[in-house]
Parts: sequence; C-alpha cells; structure tokens
Amino acid sequence: YGEVSVYEARGQYQLIVRVVVDDGVGRLQREFEALKARLVAEGLFAAERKKPIPPFPARIALITSPTGAAVKDFLKTAARRFPGVHVLICPVRVQGDTAAGEVAGAIEWVNLRGAAEVIAVVRGGGSLEDLWPFNEERLVRAIACSAIPVVSGVGHETDFTLADFAADQRALTPTDAARIAVPDAAEIRDRLQGLADDMHGAV
Repeated sequence: YGEVSVYEARGQYQLIVRVVVDDGVGRLQREFEALKARLVAEGLFAAERKKPIPPFPARIALITSPTGAAVKDFLKTAARRFPGVHVLICPVRVQGDTAAGEVAGAIEWVNLRGAAEVIAVVRGGGSLEDLWPFNEERLVRAIACSAIPVVSGVGHETDFTLADFAADQRALTPTDAARIAVPDAAEIRDRLQGLADDMHGAV
C-alpha cells in the first residue's frame, strides 16, 4: 500500500510504500512448511506407516480429472504394461477450492466399498497455487488413513506436495504412477519362463 508521486524537477516518478503485506507463494510456502512440521511431529509421514504396493492388483482406482492429460498418460502406460488390468476411474476436480474435498471423498469411497487393491491419485504439473489442494490437511489425512495403498503421482518430478509424503509411494509423474501400480506383463512372462527352465533342468 502506498502512492505514486512525481519529482517535478527531474520528471521522475517515485513509488512511496507505506505498508507491505505478505501474499502469494511466500505465504503459501510458509503454510506448507508449518503444516508439514505439524504432521511430521504427529507421525503421519513415518516410514512404518507405509503399506507395500501389491504386485498383482486385480483392480486399480484412478482418482483424477477425467479430461486432463494425466488420465490419458496413466491409461496408456497401464494398457501397455498389462493389457487386461482393470482401472476404475474416479472423476474429481484436481484444482480449485473444492478439489481437496473431492479427492479425499473419492479415497474414502474406494475404501468404504473395497473397490480396488491400489489407489492412484494423479494430476499434471502446475504452479504451487495449482497444486495446493494436495497440500490441504483433509486430503493428506485421507491418504494417510487409507487402508488401501496409495500411489501419489502429482505434478512433475520437481514438484513435492504433502500428499506425496502421506502416500505409501510417491511417483515422479502420472506415467510413473502407472509403472508403480501396474505390473509389467513382459517381465512376468520372462520370470515365469525362467522358473519353467529351472524346473525343467531340475527334473
């Protein structure tokens, strides 16, 4: 807050600042660090709370926007790795004031119905403001309290959200989330062939 004045002798404008108020990324970053410290002290991100990702899930719940690039990247990678895998898409907003509540509600819904063996929460990259729903306490607690293992694939490799810390495994991108959640059929075939060869040799 302040005003602009003119130094008439030189024809120069001056900005006279009366009050400076924190806003934007600086404020959000402080909120992020404060909530993170509180949840760390509570043990919400502790390694012993992490659940293993099942190696052969029959059904994967994909919680994301149904129209973004993230859902396409995940499905394309999943189909390439294991063509018969069943992916249940839970459509939610991943940006804006209602996003955190929608994602948390979807996680709770999947748990209540036992609808999947793995939950993948994904969205593409963005600014700190865009990704902020994944730093909101309700969503972070929903991930931490999920009885079903959660993979978090939010943003790009350099993006970190509190959802990543709460998840059982962090993925670098939505595509990486599919690699973590979906088994690789070619790798399974190779392992089975190796076992068959070993058994044949033993006989």
